[in-house]
Amino acid sequence: MNNFSKLGLSAGVVEVLDQMGFENPTPVQQQAIPMLLENNPTDFIGLAQTGTGKTAAFGLPLIELIDVDNRATQALIMAPTRELGQQTAAQLKEFTKNNKKLNVEVVYGGANISNQIKALKKPTQIIVATPGRLLDLIKRKAVSLTNVKYVVLDEADEMLNMGFKEDIDDILSHTLEDRVTWLFSATMPKEIRRIIKKYMDAPLEVAINAEQKSNTDITHQYVVTKGSNKVSALRRFMDLQPEMRAILFCRTKRETQQIADDLGNLGYGVEALHGDLSQAQRDAVMKRFKTRAMQMLVATDVAARGIDVNDLTHVMHHQLPDQLESYTHRSGRTGRAGKKGISLAFINPREGRRITELEKRIKVTFQKVEVPSFEELKASRISNWANLILNTEVDEQANEILYSLHGKFAHLSENDLLKRLITTQLDNLLIQGGNEGDLNELQGGRNRDSDNGNRRDRRDRGERRESNFDGGGNNRYFINIGTIDGMTIPDFVHYVSDTAGIKRGDVGDISMQKTSTFFDVDSDAAKGFEEKFSGLEIEGRSIRVNRDDEGPKRSSRGGNGGGSSYKGGGRKRSGGRGDSRGPKRDYRGSRGGSSRGGRR
Repeated sequence: MNNFSKLGLSAGVVEVLDQMGFENPTPVQQQAIPMLLENNPTDFIGLAQTGTGKTAAFGLPLIELIDVDNRATQALIMAPTRELGQQTAAQLKEFTKNNKKLNVEVVYGGANISNQIKALKKPTQIIVATPGRLLDLIKRKAVSLTNVKYVVLDEADEMLNMGFKEDIDDILSHTLEDRVTWLFSATMPKEIRRIIKKYMDAPLEVAINAEQKSNTDITHQYVVTKGSNKVSALRRFMDLQPEMRAILFCRTKRETQQIADDLGNLGYGVEALHGDLSQAQRDAVMKRFKTRAMQMLVATDVAARGIDVNDLTHVMHHQLPDQLESYTHRSGRTGRAGKKGISLAFINPREGRRITELEKRIKVTFQKVEVPSFEELKASRISNWANLILNTEVDEQANEILYSLHGKFAHLSENDLLKRLITTQLDNLLIQGGNEGDLNELQGGRNRDSDNGNRRDRRDRGERRESNFDGGGNNRYFINIGTIDGMTIPDFVHYVSDTAGIKRGDVGDISMQKTSTFFDVDSDAAKGFEEKFSGLEIEGRSIRVNRDDEGPKRSSRGGNGGGSSYKGGGRKRSGGRGDSRGPKRDYRGSRGGSSRGGRR
């Protein structure tokens, strides 16, 4: 039996819920639905976290209370973001799919307002809106709220955090004096109490102890590391947990895009979501994330509000939010529907007091965890790589390709061949910056290795030489090779180091474009560097290497150099993929550990 039938809902609505697979109401639905139906009209406060079923808690009573024979707008639902507005409207339309007389429309900024005005000309009993776009429509006289009996403020605390207080006041001034207001919020800051006092009369209240429930499903963790090491630390967690599905929260749009670009360039399945993206771009990003086409979404708080994604394993905080209440909204996106989740904050050594404040404010306990070591990363990479090989089905063309090699590896024993393959995996770890030592810091600002005065030599641990790029002592170069040549960053490092006879760690700060790449070479290794590429070609194209800081200028007219033409600054160079003294080697896909391999 469908337990929603016990809440006072009509048979038609219960039938739709049955078809949608809704059987057991959540705690907020179980309490709010009968209260709103039996006490109509009444002001109402619902305190519950995101993801607890609030949309049905207010949406189902609204559907029952609306007069479908009245063509006027009778209910208004305000949401802080277009994503939440879209999701709310979509769910209400599902609930009313058997009732053709009841129309729900959603309006929000970033979309064509003319199309929205056209849609609102149809009889529309329920409008879901973001405050800014609704005010614009009111000013254009494209919408009338004079018959609105029910106003729902969804995620009210978030609307106030986003600065919509004056907009809400303005909008409510256009509604009936005797309307009822239903307010739903995850927290109860002072500003919410002012709204309650100003607009509500003896409201009924339902408070779900969502924090306690959520906290039993969410493990709250933090790591202490320098700000400059946060992305490196993040990558280690991602590498050790390839099945991770996460949202990383950042404070600024610029930071969000930069982190997403940096991780994407290293082959991670990551994209950014922030306010500078168009609505079409945001929709496309969310579609890819929901269909698991990427591993992590890097987002600002504002852009991520209203996002509802199933099966998130992690919520990450590049920085803790300025307002601690926002932490509840962020972390509440994982650990849903009885599944476990992790909320992991990256803090600098002086932010420990903020963790203490959070523990007191939301009554949770944070676990301090360590950034995985390079040794852990190395063992995990090799294990995952070995499993990938074991589980790979042999392609029909493999025999033909193997035959074409004409026993190229015949002089190598099985162990020698495996050692070389393993070395390519380890090289790729180093190229990606995996070997950056201990990234953990003490909560006093000192790295633990420095604190005990005994930083071990990495060569003694069997680790390879780190890149020594510290902002000085490097030469910047341009080369007319890019992604169009099938290069990944690891392939590029192998190619440059093998051709120039330098160490992998001497190549760094790589910016790869479609037809060109800019990169640094340690000045100690740069002697005669350009000459090493003399006489080489790649697919019939002469290779050109120039010092980027020597004077050759890029022309906007384009050319072979990644859409840039270099004039002067050295003789013509040509090159192939590999050593000019031997046959050409194709580096496209030749390195088994390409940074793009094996990640979603």
